[in-house]
Amino acid sequence: MTAESDALAAFAAEGLSWHQWSNSPGFEYSEHEHPYDKVLFCTRGSIVFHTPQGDVEMEPGDRLDLAAGTPHSASVGGSGVTCMEGARPN
Repeated sequence: MTAESDALAAFAAEGLSWHQWSNSPGFEYSEHEHPYDKVLFCTRGSIVFHTPQGDVEMEPGDRLDLAAGTPHSASVGGSGVTCMEGARPN
């Protein structure tokens, strides 16, 4: 199975709609938060999420669950990144 098919299976099993996004190498997200639980799969490249609990490095196949209201920023790796993201409403 591929990172994409694993993500699709997880979203389907959890009843989540999803979207895909990509960023170029070295892109930086400033600190922000979301009003929903975020479910994220890295499918290409790499990204590091910076959270109050510490850094979370993601590569293809990795999953990150961020609880609503969790402040986070992110740094895209040297090859860029593509992620599939779903939201669990609160």
